[in-house]
Amino acid sequence: MTENPPTPEQSYAVFRERRNQAVTMPQGNLALTTTAWFYGAPGVEEQVWGVPGWWSTRDADESGITLRAEASEGIVVDDRVVDGTIVVRAKNDENPSSIVFGEGVTGFVIANEEGRYALRVWNAQSDDITNFGGIDAFPYNPEWVIQATFTPIEGGRAVGVDHLKDEGKTREKIIPADISFTHDGVDYSIVAFQEGRALLLVFSDATSGESTYSVGRFLMCAPNADGTITLDFNLAYLPPCAFSYNFNCPMPPEANRFSFAIEAGEKNVLNKEGGLLH
Repeated sequence: MTENPPTPEQSYAVFRERRNQAVTMPQGNLALTTTAWFYGAPGVEEQVWGVPGWWSTRDADESGITLRAEASEGIVVDDRVVDGTIVVRAKNDENPSSIVFGEGVTGFVIANEEGRYALRVWNAQSDDITNFGGIDAFPYNPEWVIQATFTPIEGGRAVGVDHLKDEGKTREKIIPADISFTHDGVDYSIVAFQEGRALLLVFSDATSGESTYSVGRFLMCAPNADGTITLDFNLAYLPPCAFSYNFNCPMPPEANRFSFAIEAGEKNVLNKEGGLLH
């Protein structure tokens, strides 16, 4: 006997459960405790708050970060205890390094568009994980499943995007298509960035700073075979910066700042008492 497919409400309940699980994983959003960017000259060592070792940048044509540590400090990189000086490969390397500082405390190195590196430290027993009560969200609402048109742009189009901690300096993002939809008789044309095989819509609306996170929310979507794209705002989720101050999230582009209220998707991160976690 064939089982009936899940209803949209049932699929939404599974999504909600998986989101709560994902943010509390050992390297989930709530576990990030440090993002330390390195600004020193190559070879100039510095320490990172909360973890041992001496860290330094390399020459401009060399990728990764240099780490000097003694075996007694217990830093394990790529399954080996560090005793001396090694290169820690970043996430943009074909074979990035893994770092273990101790029980539940891990890390890796990231790189930005300018070729600068940072160490991220994750703690599976962070205060935020301990105090986490859940992600508040709207009930499922089929009215916020919107069918939009998807018009590819040959070669894509570059747009400047602000980030939360970039002090007004924009970063260039590529949008592969124009996306348009109509709401309450008004036509909207929005932008979504390429994110792997999918598209990332960064938006704010009339609920932002009221019933939902003030910076805005994210929505992943992908074009349909018939030239449309489905915007299911029930699946709108909070950006990483809503969970940890150590993330630097993109801000909604002007075209994605809606004056109407999208009462669907995630609202805020809550503590165990039901108040805001941050």
